[in-house]
Amino acid sequence: MPVKKAHPEADDPHGDAAAAEAGVGNGTAADDSDLAERESRWNYALVGSSLGVWDHNYRLDRKYYSETWKTMRGMAPDEEAAGDYDAWLQLVHPDDRDFVVHAIDRQNAGDPDYQIFEYRERHRDGRWIWIECRGACVEWDEAGVPTRIVGTDTDITARKQAEETLSRLSRRLDLALDISRIGVFEADIEENMVEWDERLMAIYGLKGISRRNAGEIWAKSLHPDDRERVLGLVDRSVASGSNFQQEYRIIRGDGTERIIRASSAYFIDGNGRRKVVGANWDVTEEVALRNELQRAKDLAEARNRELEAAKASIEHLALHDYLTGLPNRRYLDKMLDERSVECRAKGLALAILHIDLDRFKQINDTLGHRAGDAMLRHVAGVLRNSVRAADFVARIGGDEFVILCAVDAASKKVVGLAERVIRELRKPVRYEGHDCRFGASVGIAVDSGPELDAKQMLLDADIALYRAKGLGRNRFEFFSASDRRDIVSAKQLADEILIGLERNEFVPFYQLQFDARTLDVTGVETLARWQHPAHGLLTPDRFLDIAEDLDVVSTIDALILEKALADRKAWLADGLPVPKISVNVSARRLADPDLGKKLRALKIPPGTISFELLESISLDDCDEAVTANLKKLRKLGIDIQIDDFGTGHASIVSLLRLSPKTLKIDKELIRMLPQSAEQRKLVGSIIDIGRSLDILVIAEGVETADHIRILEELDCDMLQGYALARPIPAMQIPSFIRAGSWRHGENAARIARAELRRALTGRAAK
Repeated sequence: MPVKKAHPEADDPHGDAAAAEAGVGNGTAADDSDLAERESRWNYALVGSSLGVWDHNYRLDRKYYSETWKTMRGMAPDEEAAGDYDAWLQLVHPDDRDFVVHAIDRQNAGDPDYQIFEYRERHRDGRWIWIECRGACVEWDEAGVPTRIVGTDTDITARKQAEETLSRLSRRLDLALDISRIGVFEADIEENMVEWDERLMAIYGLKGISRRNAGEIWAKSLHPDDRERVLGLVDRSVASGSNFQQEYRIIRGDGTERIIRASSAYFIDGNGRRKVVGANWDVTEEVALRNELQRAKDLAEARNRELEAAKASIEHLALHDYLTGLPNRRYLDKMLDERSVECRAKGLALAILHIDLDRFKQINDTLGHRAGDAMLRHVAGVLRNSVRAADFVARIGGDEFVILCAVDAASKKVVGLAERVIRELRKPVRYEGHDCRFGASVGIAVDSGPELDAKQMLLDADIALYRAKGLGRNRFEFFSASDRRDIVSAKQLADEILIGLERNEFVPFYQLQFDARTLDVTGVETLARWQHPAHGLLTPDRFLDIAEDLDVVSTIDALILEKALADRKAWLADGLPVPKISVNVSARRLADPDLGKKLRALKIPPGTISFELLESISLDDCDEAVTANLKKLRKLGIDIQIDDFGTGHASIVSLLRLSPKTLKIDKELIRMLPQSAEQRKLVGSIIDIGRSLDILVIAEGVETADHIRILEELDCDMLQGYALARPIPAMQIPSFIRAGSWRHGENAARIARAELRRALTGRAAK
């Protein structure tokens, strides 16, 4: 233990005094050997006892600290201990510091009451350790002042923790006994002596009696009807050394009857004496409650039988579809886990068939939901009859069903089952005088092995079902890894589309439109392109479907419109007037209730922009939002143009209602004009309809000079196609128009002939 005015420790662990005591230098070699042996023996004993030795020799001003003393504090064995008292004192726990200062002073003074004391000290690793310090003065000067104090330190942290644990457990036990009102006794069988605690005395209502003599009264307090039974049980327990557990009645000192529950355990103490320790507690209220509960239980059991039946019915309803009686989605989720475990354990393959009815909606729409419900019940019956007893069939919602089958990995039964289901569901079903016809598409996923994941397989079967419907319905398809890759690829493309919108990667390209007679530029169609950073320039067929799923087509439309307006403004500034720009507008954007407000904010000059609507948008049953927006477009001076005319379902009535400025004949009707007289008649009829309704007609897909010639002869108004101009970026428009390359060659001769005919026709008219 460090003290004031410490100096570096000496190399000699025992100091000069120890040498003098041993007679070093004055005795014989045998004496020296004997001393060394005794010294070694003490050193080993000290190390083995985990005692940290310290020696403070004030006369020689030397301090010694053993390796054990250092290591218990986290120091290295060969590390020097500075022995600085003030520095060491800072390592003592603040709550112990004053006590330690006093204890050291008293120990140095030789006070026997402080030869041993305990305190807490900071270990090198930061934790607190408990030290038991033992010290005593071994040398004094002529005035009786201590000059040398020797002692040991012991790490008693574990002991302190054990004491604290024992104390905590004791407190808990006392608290538990108090709360539970349990009385404890201990009996010495050899001495025939029993000692009760205060709680036990209170339970039996004993007052003014010694706790050691209370056991004598116990037998007398037993209820007369229970005394013989209980005493006999106690005697047998003592004779056999077995434990004792029993309930019995007592008559308390105040004359009241109580019911006691007793439990005791036999043991032999450290002195070999036979003893019994036990506990008693008053369970009168508990027994009364138990008896009452037993009566209630008897009554409840009669009701439980009814409740069990009701519970079974509720559980069935919770796990089954009310309409078909088949298991529902909740039951399916449970069975997916169970069948996965079963197949992995037995080495079987799990097959999941996801079934979706084809043309089922038409039955609901035409014959009503009662007919639809009847068909669903019919489907449930077909599926039950088509599977094995061990297979699982569920309806998971609407007109969707799932079958789970455990099969051999190489089995072809799954194919047979799918074919049977499709064949049976294709047969007409008679309902109230009508033959209801529908079919089924089936997606199949099969997997086996330790990595089998039924929930993932259900997703895979759904992917396969989607593919079966896309390939024509009324068929089955197996899931393949490529299907998942396609979905992953679509997901990646969807993410890239959203990123592309953030990075402004969607740009307009322009395809010029020309007067069919003069080949003068009449306008441009704005086409959306995606300037993909990795794949280059992408056309809408590469991204439009996914953009629609993401509901961002309207966003792309708006972005392209803004850029087209900016490009037209730049062309005008460059002295290049472009009469009109047409832009595509999606059905979702046309239904946007805020479309009018957004367009007004763009301040579009009237008559400069035309919105191209797909013919499918212009059907007779346009909803109110679309109709309202079409009116707003006219008020803003934005023309309406019907795109892809001839391939949709627009009627003459819808054309009259919409009053579009322009019709654009679909390129599929233009492609075969040179080879097909029927096509020429059809296109001519469309042009005549347009002229009769005062609607301009544009032909797109003009690929050859023959197309130009025939359309001019059919009196078409405007032309658009690769024969005249391909889609190009905005920066190339000025140079292309100024070059006028589309007028060269055969086109130039055709124009000259057309002008000559018009001139001759004009003179003849005069």
